Formats: sequence, C-alpha cells, structure tokens
Amino acid sequence: MKALIQRVARAEVQAAGATVSRIDTGILIFLGVEKGDGQLGAELLAGKVAHLRIFEDDDEKMNLSVIDIGGSALVISQFTLCADTRKGRRPSFTNACDPLPAQGLYMHFVKTLRSYISRVEMGIFQAAMSVHLVNQGPATFLIEQPPVRGTAT
Repeated sequence: MKALIQRVARAEVQAAGATVSRIDTGILIFLGVEKGDGQLGAELLAGKVAHLRIFEDDDEKMNLSVIDIGGSALVISQFTLCADTRKGRRPSFTNACDPLPAQGLYMHFVKTLRSYISRVEMGIFQAAMSVHLVNQGPATFLIEQPPVRGTAT
C-alpha cells in the first residue's frame, strides 16, 4: 500500500462537475492499494499518516502532526501509484489490487484514519475526478507500507 501525502492549505475533489469533498488546512492523501495488501497494513499506514510530523511548530520545525494542528484529511483512491515504470515507456498496473478488494481496503484505511482525525473526507472510488489543491510548502511525502497479512486486534 502506498500513500502520497501533500500538506495543503485547502483541497477539493470534483466528479461530474460537482464538488464531492473539500477540506481546509490538513493533508491530501492519494492511496494506492496493491496486491497482497491487507487490513493490518491499512491500519498501520493510517496510524503512520495521522501521526506523521509534517506541520511546523512555533520554531518552524516539522514537529506537528495533522492531529496536533486539528487539521482535516482528504483521501483519494489512486491506483496509478501502483504503476511499475521500470520497463519501457508504458506503465504496467499488474501490481494494483483488483477493484473490489481495493475498495474494501480503501474504506478500511479511511475508517481507521477517522479514529485519529476528526474530519476525514473522501473522493469517489473508481470515478474520474478533478483534484484541486494548494500545497503548503510545498510539502509532499511518499509512504510505502509493505504488505502485512492479517488483521489487528
């Protein structure tokens, strides 16, 4: 599972010309689910993302998490994060999880993230979307969670 995180001043997602979700200060998360990913991996990744210290404190050091600043999160499914671009010029998506289990893991990630962050918004799974954002910094981080089998207790 992969999460591309952008620290944002604001972000919104539109589908079919209508705004689906919108947040102010917080994080925009593009989530890619790969074959072999499981619920425990989604839970571990959600915890890491929620506690990642990427916001500046009074000394202008990245010491605060989105939880610490009372920020929001917007989670967008993004299967193209799973692309293999090592060979040739056309990306291969064979590493991407099939849609049905990927949607379940996406929802589980969001549910877990909501246990940490009070406001978590979502895009529409498998929809063509337009994402508009103001990246604060800019600050962008890629986190890869290796496949972890099983569920947390």
